[in-house]
Amino acid sequence: MPSDARTVSFTAMKDGTRADYLLLRELEQPFVAATAERLLRELARQQEETLGGYQVTRLEHALQAATRARRDGADTDWVVAALLHDVGDALAPNNHDRLAAEILRPYVRDEVTWTVAHHGIFQLYYFAEHYGWDRHAREQHRAHPCFDNTAAFCERWDQSSFDPAYRSDPLESFADAVRTVFARTPYDPAVLRTGAITPLPVAS
Repeated sequence: MPSDARTVSFTAMKDGTRADYLLLRELEQPFVAATAERLLRELARQQEETLGGYQVTRLEHALQAATRARRDGADTDWVVAALLHDVGDALAPNNHDRLAAEILRPYVRDEVTWTVAHHGIFQLYYFAEHYGWDRHAREQHRAHPCFDNTAAFCERWDQSSFDPAYRSDPLESFADAVRTVFARTPYDPAVLRTGAITPLPVAS
């Protein structure tokens, strides 16, 4: 039971009163406000519970990707996206890209969400032939305005971030950026900037 033990009167949503739903809205606000903290805890957990076989943990992969983005001069949206792009691995291994994108969607530019949502198919370019798959599957999106940024995201920050010798920045150094992003007003048009495409910064 949550620390605030107040509860609604209904057992079926259709029977709820105005007072019930005002209570739920009141209790939802601090819960939503803590989204960044839950995401940071989930990332930290991936230091221990991780996908086997790689030379680094899922947390270290995320830190390397975000560190590379930061060192390239990427803005906050891109850095946080690089940090969280695989956050769905544990719960949605077959569509982790889409899960991560939906977590980010209300809070970052549309172009960033599109990149995270499609990075899985773009990553096939690096390994698909070893499984008999089509490494060029991303070509179906060639005409999309976000194609080049997504290809660059994968080349510079994702596929290259499995190096145990790379000196990544610690998770704590990204915490304020994550909190800043998830403190934004959800679906603010000024944040989403629908239709705007900005090339990634030139690699350092």
